Amino acid sequence: MPKNKKRAMPVLIFLFFALFLVSNIDFSQLSAFNDGFYTSYEEINEANESKKFGSFIKLSMKDNQLSTGLDKNQSGDVIFKLFGFIPIKKVTVKILPEEEVYTGGEAIGLAVNTDGAMVVSNTVVDIQSRNILKNKYLKNGDIIQKINGQPIQSVSDIDKVLSQNDSDNIDVELIRDNKQKTINVGLLKDSENQYKLGVWAKNDLSGIGTLTFVRKSDFSFGALGHPVSNGQQNSVVPITGGNIFDCSLIGINKGQRNKPGELRGVFVQRNEQGTIKKNTNCGVFGKIDEDSNLFDSNRSLKIGGRLGIHTGKAKIISSVSGILEEYDIEIIKANYQAKSSDKSLVIRVKDERLLNLTGGIVQGMSGSPIVQDGKLVGAVTHVFLNDPTKGYGIYSDWMLEQLDF
Repeated sequence: MPKNKKRAMPVLIFLFFALFLVSNIDFSQLSAFNDGFYTSYEEINEANESKKFGSFIKLSMKDNQLSTGLDKNQSGDVIFKLFGFIPIKKVTVKILPEEEVYTGGEAIGLAVNTDGAMVVSNTVVDIQSRNILKNKYLKNGDIIQKINGQPIQSVSDIDKVLSQNDSDNIDVELIRDNKQKTINVGLLKDSENQYKLGVWAKNDLSGIGTLTFVRKSDFSFGALGHPVSNGQQNSVVPITGGNIFDCSLIGINKGQRNKPGELRGVFVQRNEQGTIKKNTNCGVFGKIDEDSNLFDSNRSLKIGGRLGIHTGKAKIISSVSGILEEYDIEIIKANYQAKSSDKSLVIRVKDERLLNLTGGIVQGMSGSPIVQDGKLVGAVTHVFLNDPTKGYGIYSDWMLEQLDF
């Protein structure tokens, strides 16, 4: 390389980084937008007009020719440019669908079958002394999937395998904290000299939540916004399937500081309204009956992507009053995230009607649609323990990605 070019390289590198410094670029903000996020031409233009990434960053989109004929392109390349002409980052994005979705807001009953038997209590009573003991091998929330290599799909399978066992110890394959583990477990014997694990277990879970949206083209749905869990932090219970049902609200425990409120509802596990296919960290997903009364075919919106969300006025849709209504909220913060999270948004309830009714966000409202600028942009997921008027939400495009069965 000629000497003058060698001398020029450090100068160019210095100038490049100097440009970054004076342009006040937030690198964490840029790094949060990786390949695969959903957006639209409209959101690109809005981001530029609002100077979402600062005064010196402009975005442009170039189509990828992945579709032919009359079909619209399904992806494109977004290029982040410094001063409008220096490319500093390129990501391949998915184009938000033009199709509107039916908006949710109705409370639903959920029942899922776990892929294995879940430990719900690891305390046992010693047969001789009658003392309450802790099982030292298994923990609450463990999902038992195999014993001595034999698949476990229900509690009855445990008894069946143990009845054929002639050893004081067995190998248990389980899921704990979202990780596969194999542990050697010492068995107990009951008064009839039969081997027992020494825990209480079950193979189904049920509860109530809220429907978020239904896709018009195939009636696939998203709900809850966070996973059905075993009560452990960040846990996602593996399931083999499940159903959603009509849920009748019978009361509301208002939220108070350090005392989360909840919707009190009942549902009967018959006359299913749809099937659950997936349980993920973004919620539960499946197919809903076309004639289900859990959604209103006269209510529909387009889904908005992360790029178009901003702090300020928004609404949530909920049936806590007995009918579907929109309530005023404020988006306090929209987090920049490279991975899906059920704590994408921080919201505050502003509507006095909802505050008088529930105190703010309560358990059972998870999945309530969040609407901003006429688009469905997210779903309610959690309440702040020390302030029930505030809560978290998940971006709707994280949920949209899960509609692949």
